[in-house]
Amino acid sequence: MIVRRRRTPVGFATLAALAVAVAILCSVPLLFVTWVAFDSGWAEVATLVFRPKVGELLVNTVLLLAITLPLAISLAVSFAWLVERTDLPGRGLWSWLMVAPLAVPAFVHSYAWSAFAPGFHGLWAAVAVSILAYLPFLYLPVAASLRRLDPALEETAAALGKPPMVVFFRIVLPQLRIAIWGGALLVALHLLAEYGLFVLTRFDTFATAIVDQFQSVYNGPAANLLGGVLVVACLVLLRAESALRGDERYARIGSGSIRRAERQSLGPLRWGAMGLVLIFTLFSLGVPLWTLSRWLWLGGAAIWRLDAVLPALGQTAALALGAALLTTIAAFPIAWLSVRAPSRSQRLLEAAHYYVGALPGVIVALALVTITVRLAPSLYQTMATLVIAYMLMFLPRAVVGLRSSIAQAPPELERAASSLGKRPMVAIARTTLRLAMPGATASTAMVALGIANELTATLMLAPNGTRTLAMRFWAYTAELDFSSAAPYALLMIVLSLPLVVLLRFESRKIGQI
Repeated sequence: MIVRRRRTPVGFATLAALAVAVAILCSVPLLFVTWVAFDSGWAEVATLVFRPKVGELLVNTVLLLAITLPLAISLAVSFAWLVERTDLPGRGLWSWLMVAPLAVPAFVHSYAWSAFAPGFHGLWAAVAVSILAYLPFLYLPVAASLRRLDPALEETAAALGKPPMVVFFRIVLPQLRIAIWGGALLVALHLLAEYGLFVLTRFDTFATAIVDQFQSVYNGPAANLLGGVLVVACLVLLRAESALRGDERYARIGSGSIRRAERQSLGPLRWGAMGLVLIFTLFSLGVPLWTLSRWLWLGGAAIWRLDAVLPALGQTAALALGAALLTTIAAFPIAWLSVRAPSRSQRLLEAAHYYVGALPGVIVALALVTITVRLAPSLYQTMATLVIAYMLMFLPRAVVGLRSSIAQAPPELERAASSLGKRPMVAIARTTLRLAMPGATASTAMVALGIANELTATLMLAPNGTRTLAMRFWAYTAELDFSSAAPYALLMIVLSLPLVVLLRFESRKIGQI
């Protein structure tokens, strides 16, 4: 049932204040880009931004988003429907394999395909590898939402004579809207900010141009003004996602119908459906694992330098888990506001949380470097600054995961707890936060996955002596020493696997709340 919000939610003032504080912190990179533009002057801005190269990058970015997002949405909804709502053989196995590509970093996907098909470059290569690497971001929330839907609505429509396709498009698909657009936004933000994947597929984007600008001539104004274009692109995406998502919530008061929807028979299409999911699995997992196995075989025992491998593993795990927990905590206020109190001001706050996720790590890092050097030298090249960078970059992952889970917790429970004398934050903690815990855990796992594989910001901000798995991997691949890079790629996958298992396990809980 669709319910529109009219009353001021419990705990609104406190959580709004916390969301504003996080938004102010998130504004640092934007203020930095603005300051660079102001300091450069209009003439230089016009020269650097309004030129053919920027137009080419803009066209590439639009094409990448316009092709990748519809394909990814179609595939994610199709796979989720096959696994959750049909008699597809081996559904339990396929549900794991749909999530498993998250354990493989995007740039490892790209390296694997570069070795497997050396001529696979350009736009379509970038689209294909992006879908293989990022599809789980759409599949997970859609599958969780499908498990949560009340089958009575679909059964009623079917009883009124509506054919299955009509039931799906008129009853099921509208209820998946939050999950679809939230996941699509995450994928889009990754496409805007991704660097390693597009370098290896030889497809120019704003992110690759920005990093190349720094690496070649260290031209700060040019790179940062390109970052400003990315900020504008991100705001456009946020506005589109907000409009498509709407402000409705889909929550059930009481136990309702807790039974699972009846699975539909695929009939003669069963084996074709199996072939489709098998092809995706072979492309998303088979190719990376085959390539990695080849690197390890060629390198032999000599490439396992434990004095370098083990410290990199420990530092990566500690940074990923610690920073992910802080990021999820910081994301809760705006995720709660986006569900409980949607408004123009809330959407501005939400945009402040989201836009920084579209910036390449190098822009976020440079902003923090400049701020710490000029205003807080004691924080320059410290773990605190690195953790703040991670939080800024991966807030969108946490917000999307929390938002979908909070949307399924009825606000009436918060009001009931408050009416019984509980303080606002206690009422929220004992009702919504408790029900949203699977989403919070899944968000933490999703953020940790991103941090474990982050590269560019880590290179610029990490204190002396810090060597993460991604940093080691990139150093060897930059020298074309793929065999020596293989152990670090393998350990990134091994480190990510428990997080993927946790993410999948908790996402299934979301559908059972």
